[in-house]
Amino acid sequence: MTHPDSISSRGKRSASGPARHHRGHITRRSLLASAALLMTTGVAGARVVTKVLPWDPNEAYPVVPVKPGGYFFLTSEEAAIVDAFVDRLIPADDLGPGARDAGVTTFIDRQLTGPYGGHDWLYMQGPFSATPLPSQGLQSPLTPRQQYRQGLAALEAYCKTSFGGRGFVQLSTGEQEKLLTGMEKGEVKLPNFSSRMLFSAIYSNTMEGFFADPIYGGNRDMAGWKLIGFPGTRYDYRDVMEKPNQAYLLPPVGMQGRPAWGER
Repeated sequence: MTHPDSISSRGKRSASGPARHHRGHITRRSLLASAALLMTTGVAGARVVTKVLPWDPNEAYPVVPVKPGGYFFLTSEEAAIVDAFVDRLIPADDLGPGARDAGVTTFIDRQLTGPYGGHDWLYMQGPFSATPLPSQGLQSPLTPRQQYRQGLAALEAYCKTSFGGRGFVQLSTGEQEKLLTGMEKGEVKLPNFSSRMLFSAIYSNTMEGFFADPIYGGNRDMAGWKLIGFPGTRYDYRDVMEKPNQAYLLPPVGMQGRPAWGER
């Protein structure tokens, strides 16, 4: 049975008013009308839910080159743990320096000092899923600064309890690697902190620091780029485009250029 105001079976509109949708069915007319209503009334109920706007029109954030030396956020004890941690993730070998020698700890320290460290431009009001999907990313109310401060303290407490009073830095290479493997799998139970969360944070920041532009403090002497043959930010490739299927042998170029700029 159709609604009294609906279009009749012959396609003629009833005299009682304009055509409407069948009971229980959405028509194109009703859908468009509903959308128009939302567009005209929805703005009135909108409100700002973040503390700051993520950007301003025409605003730019020029990079301030990182100067090595000292730490702005990490304590000397925390920096030593991070040094040992990243040195196990990317150790030095015959192909080049590892993450520690490439300045990754400095990169991490400066990132924690800046907006990234406080997740200043991310929505952090929750809710946070206890069992997030891989596509949902990090689900935690803790900022990176809190993750490092609390996580490194928990790691050190775990080591001193489990290894006869020795901290992470004092462990042998084999002990450190076994411990990191367990943290990656979430098998290590740190006191009041997720070992997998700490591992994921330092692992991600290590990869970023080792392969980011040297202007950010890591990838010293472009060690990461040289390792994988990345040319960097060179602005002109016309000379090599004319030589297909030949190895690219020019040294990488960073945002600040490179030492010995005149060499080819």
